Amino acid sequence: MANEIPPSMLAHMSEWNHGAGVSLEGWVGAMGSFDLAVGYSTLFWPKFEINGKYILVEGRSEKNIKGFENQAGSTPHGVEWVLNHFHIADVHGNDDDTPTPEHCMFLGNVLKEIYEAKLKWQFPDRPCEVEFYVPEDKDDIIEYQISFWQKKWLPHR
Repeated sequence: MANEIPPSMLAHMSEWNHGAGVSLEGWVGAMGSFDLAVGYSTLFWPKFEINGKYILVEGRSEKNIKGFENQAGSTPHGVEWVLNHFHIADVHGNDDDTPTPEHCMFLGNVLKEIYEAKLKWQFPDRPCEVEFYVPEDKDDIIEYQISFWQKKWLPHR
């Protein structure tokens, strides 16, 4: 199942407590910090805003928006996709903390559910599509991405 704890983490967690193991919540309590919890809250409940005709992750500049709008072949769907996309591997920039495909799949699926729920709650009159992009080459860690756009930008199927 997509949202099961990755086996590599389960193996690590089972070593805790002299081999008795620890729950994910117990592991977070032992390894985490309140600073990280506050930081992660921005990832797990991001701020979205209406900016002109777009729904965007908060903080996108007008210059950035116009830059993408003015590119040849630009579409509103494409502008929202690129300005809202996020690489799962960018959660941590620490080279010692390289995610596995299992980590990316877990986080990507959870973030997809969170984005879907928050966008539906925050913008009930502007339905959005959330995409968790999984690369063909599962080992291409940087290519796991999540993004969203308003459904109205796509032709009806």
